[in-house]
Amino acid sequence: MLIDILSLFPEYFQGPLDVSMLRRARDKGIVDIRLTNMRDFADNKHRRVDDRPFGGGPGMVLMPGPVASAIRHVKREGSYTIYLSPQGRPLTAALSEELSLRPHLILLCGHYEGVDQRLLDKEVDLEISIGDYVLFSGCPAALVLVEAIARFLPGVLGDEEAAQNDSFSEGILEGPQYTRPEEFEGVQVPAVLRGGDHAKIKQWRTVEALKKTERVRPELLLGLGE
Repeated sequence: MLIDILSLFPEYFQGPLDVSMLRRARDKGIVDIRLTNMRDFADNKHRRVDDRPFGGGPGMVLMPGPVASAIRHVKREGSYTIYLSPQGRPLTAALSEELSLRPHLILLCGHYEGVDQRLLDKEVDLEISIGDYVLFSGCPAALVLVEAIARFLPGVLGDEEAAQNDSFSEGILEGPQYTRPEEFEGVQVPAVLRGGDHAKIKQWRTVEALKKTERVRPELLLGLGE
């Protein structure tokens, strides 16, 4: 998979993309992540890419010209362009898995007060939000999206079934996990997990996952009855 990230601050990504699972995925050639500075496509000597919004209001808006040029520079057949935005479709495990099947993603990071709507109408296939809050830019959201997608790429995780067993993959939260030692400060690992009966363990984990979902995110259970 190829992922192009378009931003005004490509250096923001250099640390997170160079460590841990993403670094190994890149080293294996499973995912190729490229960074593009949209200022390189400005048509003025000061590399300015933003201007005041028509109609007034605070802040600045990214101009459509430089952004369009940056997108078209990396675009190819089969490309799918995503704009990270608080107004977008909520990011879910199902959407992440769906996007992992695409050969090329272009991630557009918004800055300031956003991007000219004409650019979005012409060049963007989908807007995605990682939550009901506003960040300084779309850069953190792009990193979240990259990790969420990468987990579904074959070969990234040591256990190919791990992504399917995580929270939200089945529409509910993941239940509690335990490891050694068997006793910690007077509290023991539940006996069922130490018994070796895999059918009982699976049943226990399902029940505990439902309990946690009901306690923490009860709205998720409403969709299970539909």
